[in-house]
Amino acid sequence: MVTAPLLDVNGLRVSFPGRGRRSRPVEVLHGVDLAVGAGEAHGLVGESGSGKTTIGRAVLGLVEAGGGTIRFGGRDVTRLAGRVGRALAREIQVVFQDPYSSLNPSLTVGDILSEPLVVQGAAPAAARERVRDLLDRVGLPADAAERLPREFSGGQRQRVAIARALAPEPRLIVCDEPVSALDLSTQARVLDLLRDVQRRTGVAYLFISHDLAVVRHMCHRVSVIHRGDIVETGPAGPVTSAPRHPYTRRLMLASPVADPAAQAERRAARRRLAEAERTGTV
Repeated sequence: MVTAPLLDVNGLRVSFPGRGRRSRPVEVLHGVDLAVGAGEAHGLVGESGSGKTTIGRAVLGLVEAGGGTIRFGGRDVTRLAGRVGRALAREIQVVFQDPYSSLNPSLTVGDILSEPLVVQGAAPAAARERVRDLLDRVGLPADAAERLPREFSGGQRQRVAIARALAPEPRLIVCDEPVSALDLSTQARVLDLLRDVQRRTGVAYLFISHDLAVVRHMCHRVSVIHRGDIVETGPAGPVTSAPRHPYTRRLMLASPVADPAAQAERRAARRRLAEAERTGTV
């Protein structure tokens, strides 16, 4: 029996105002289709300006869809507002890119984590117990609740952001470049944490990234976006190791390797591929 996806984006179009009063709107998404299954980590990959973050923001309701539909759990949530929209916010959470600006610097970690619980009606004692559980789940000590975000490293702050996203027990978390602002060793620890959280909770991820290597490590399936269009979708292994589309191949060749000779060959291969695309011989 075929199960309907948890998140089903169909024909999504998004436009932004053009520069100047008389400028026409600029369409940045041109009818995007995307599906994320329950408990799945689905990677959305593209370079800066490709439209990947705009898809995530549309799913979160932070930008308005100009066309198409967004269905979540079988319900059309394309244009929700008011009480229904707030209820949906409990089921869809987000981890932002920058762990230094995504946390309120004037609140303690305990207040940051308990705030969404109290808003949902949790008693203070229950909220405090839940905060202790969340901190333990993301590998932070219990006394972290009494400290301010500035007292933590970037990786620890991102753990707090993950705990905040987990607080309302969502079914989907939009991870918008969650490790790109971290050093390599910290990236690995945060990615391992996200995978462990998914194994224990069954939460689904829409994992937005520019890095195919990160997506290969993290995701079950991958969609590649280029200039507002999905150009390739499939299982993470084939898409990230033997891609079919020239743009995906260029992304793969853009990933750095430690061997200088191999890196030079990658640059040369990328230039050849770009030239072949330009001349239409690919």
